[in-house]
Amino acid sequence: MSGRRDTVRGLRVLLCLAIAVLAAACANMGRPEGGARDETPPVFVRSDPKPGATGVDKQRITVIFDENIQLEDAFTKVVVSPPQKQPPSVSANGKRLTAEFRDTLLPGTTYTIDFADAIKDLNEGNILDGFALDFSTGDSIDSLRISGMVLQAENLEPAQGMLVGVYSAYTDTSLTTLPFERIARTNQLGQFTIRGLRPGAYRVFAVNDLNRDYHWDRSEDVAFYDSLVVPYVEHIEVNDTLFASNGEDSIVTRPGVRYMPNDILLSWFNVGYKSSYLSDYKRPDRRRITLTFGAPQDTLPRVTIADGAPGIGRASEEWALLKANATADTLEYWISDPEVVAADSLRLAVNYLKTDTADRLVWTADTLRFFFRDPDRKKKEKEKKKQEEEGPRFTVDSITGDTTFLPPPDMEYLTIRAVGSSTQELNKPLIIEMATPLAEVDSTGVHLEMLVDTLWKALPFKLVPDSTDLLLRRRIDMQWSGGEKYRLTVDTLAMTGIYGTWNRPFKHEFTVKQPEDYSSMRFTLPGLDSIACVVELLTSSDTPAYRASKPAGASSVLIPFVAPGTYYARLVIDTNANGKWDTGNPVEGSQRQPEEVYYFAKKLELKKNWDVEQTWLVDELPVDLQKPYAIKKNKPKLKRGEQPPVDPDEDTDGYDSEYNPFDRTGRSNRSNSSNRNSGNSGAFRRNTL
Repeated sequence: MSGRRDTVRGLRVLLCLAIAVLAAACANMGRPEGGARDETPPVFVRSDPKPGATGVDKQRITVIFDENIQLEDAFTKVVVSPPQKQPPSVSANGKRLTAEFRDTLLPGTTYTIDFADAIKDLNEGNILDGFALDFSTGDSIDSLRISGMVLQAENLEPAQGMLVGVYSAYTDTSLTTLPFERIARTNQLGQFTIRGLRPGAYRVFAVNDLNRDYHWDRSEDVAFYDSLVVPYVEHIEVNDTLFASNGEDSIVTRPGVRYMPNDILLSWFNVGYKSSYLSDYKRPDRRRITLTFGAPQDTLPRVTIADGAPGIGRASEEWALLKANATADTLEYWISDPEVVAADSLRLAVNYLKTDTADRLVWTADTLRFFFRDPDRKKKEKEKKKQEEEGPRFTVDSITGDTTFLPPPDMEYLTIRAVGSSTQELNKPLIIEMATPLAEVDSTGVHLEMLVDTLWKALPFKLVPDSTDLLLRRRIDMQWSGGEKYRLTVDTLAMTGIYGTWNRPFKHEFTVKQPEDYSSMRFTLPGLDSIACVVELLTSSDTPAYRASKPAGASSVLIPFVAPGTYYARLVIDTNANGKWDTGNPVEGSQRQPEEVYYFAKKLELKKNWDVEQTWLVDELPVDLQKPYAIKKNKPKLKRGEQPPVDPDEDTDGYDSEYNPFDRTGRSNRSNSSNRNSGNSGAFRRNTL
């Protein structure tokens, strides 16, 4: 009996000890120590068919990696060369990637499946950039390649996801009618490699193929290389580092190949083609009619009254004033004829140029109906009748006995406002804006004065229409005195609008900035003395804040009156000397490249009363490394935990040479089957200057 008690007692002790151990373990729970974060993209293990295989007759391709993978936007990023009418079905499951062709494979053809940067590991999202697989349905495989980079011509932004293709037999109509023979897609750095090429000469193009027809449509972005490209192979020696078990390393040399050319630079642009058609028409209020077209207009439409107002057949010039924007695709007609204004329903015959199905501009006639019914019309008519019955209203000054006419309480006035603030720029005109177009200005009732000591001194001036809005704006050009106070006054009835309205008294006082409130920026441009160019100071959003032109024959360009701040700079080679950047044309016969653009690689800090001078060697840096990272919009995605590059001003070259979200050579962690072999970033220079 005592032995049994001892046994039970012993089991209870063991149970208590077990519970205590478990409780201690629970009370001290912690995260197990792990290794370094995985920053390596998936590694290719094997595929069926093998890379470079010949005699392939399978519609299904499988690829195995060393870890679980995921696909990102495969429909857009994965391309097959030669192009397929039906894109392949691509999926990932664990470590396996499967691509199944929907089109029948052609005999004796080399195929390339280019996955671009669609493949990532499942856990950390490390991107396998530029992975591609080649195989042939014939007895041999074509292995030549063309590599390069695509940038946006106007701002040097890397072209991400743009289609690049080649023609070996090129005619004047190939680009607009025939699919590319071989294709690739640019990665996040704008790099591309077209693989599986046969020996020969090729024309190289890039398009943002919006409708997936594998050629250029006139509304799509496009880039082209000026001359034929002949791919070839260079035999080189490659150095590898071997590590022994004791940690020592050694360098070994082996034969290798380099696929050339690998430095093709394409600059994309848009020709600005749009179909011409009437996209919208409105009557936003009783006095205005607007017509909006789908494309800029070289020829204004003819607008006549068809019905709804007196004078059927009268042209718009007889009953309206036209305000058009710079491209004449938005037209605003201010109706000046009271009878036309009064018509609630108005039918207009509009004759304009429209793009037909053959892509030709032909004259088209439309009859448009415009309605406008004032919701307060009855109320206004009732009030007007009441005022007429009551007669005019007057007020009598109790001291002087003077009688003053009181206008009706709902009387409309011509509104005037100053375009700007109470601080006037030293180098810019003073602009005023009216709510409706002017019919008449009594210059004796408009005064400009400067405060001298305590008295206002009248100044001579001219009030002229402003080119930004000839109907509604007037401008005063003056040689302002810095730091002085001015006053513009407009007497009552000095301005009359086309609707018979007149202005109330108007006064605008302002102080002109001092010369020392500004900075100035001068660039000396070695090598560009004989070339006309435009230099722009840019904001941090890469938009122009100031612009100055340098004529051919000058060695520098000055941008005066710059507000203090942080800027960047862009230069345009102004081939036609029109003071702006111009696009290109890929069509044979009128083919031309867009005007070249360069960026100053460092940011510019301008302070008050500073005159800054910089020497700018536009070709000192490769084109793809000129644009400062801080204002670049198409940035490659950073890896988890990765920091963006340093401020460009801290790096004399304008970029962070240590920053490497993707290998600049395009060959990071790839087997022979996946080597994009793009040219080194920083190897792209223009040879036209």
